[in-house]
Amino acid sequence: MGRYDLSEAEWRLIAPLLPDKPRGVARVDDRRVINGIFYVLRTGSPWRDLPERYGPYTTVYNRYNRWAKAGVWVRMFEALAARSPQSMHLIDSSIIRAHQHAAGAKRGVRITPLAVLVAD
Repeated sequence: MGRYDLSEAEWRLIAPLLPDKPRGVARVDDRRVINGIFYVLRTGSPWRDLPERYGPYTTVYNRYNRWAKAGVWVRMFEALAARSPQSMHLIDSSIIRAHQHAAGAKRGVRITPLAVLVAD
C-alpha cells in the first residue's frame, strides 16, 4: 500500500458512493483508480507521471473527468460531509498582499503589443 492509498476504513466509506459499473465492460478496479487520482491531487504531479501501480494514466485521468462531469465528486463530498457535520466547522483562507516587485515588471514601463496594426 502506497503513502497516498486509501485504507480499508476509508474505502468502505467511499465504495458505496461510486457509480455502478457498466454491464459487459471490464473496467479497471475503482479503488486502484481512486488511489491514482488521490496520488495526483495530493502530490501535484502531472497525470503522465502517475506510478504504474495505479494503472494507465489515461484511464485514471478519464475516469476523474467523467466522474467530475457526472457530479460524482460533489455527491461524494456531500455524503461524507453529512456523515461528519463537525468536520465542516472551519474553512481557512489566507490572503497575502504581494510586493510591488513580485510580478517582475518594472514600474512605469509601458507594455507594447507584439503586433501593431498599421492602417493603409
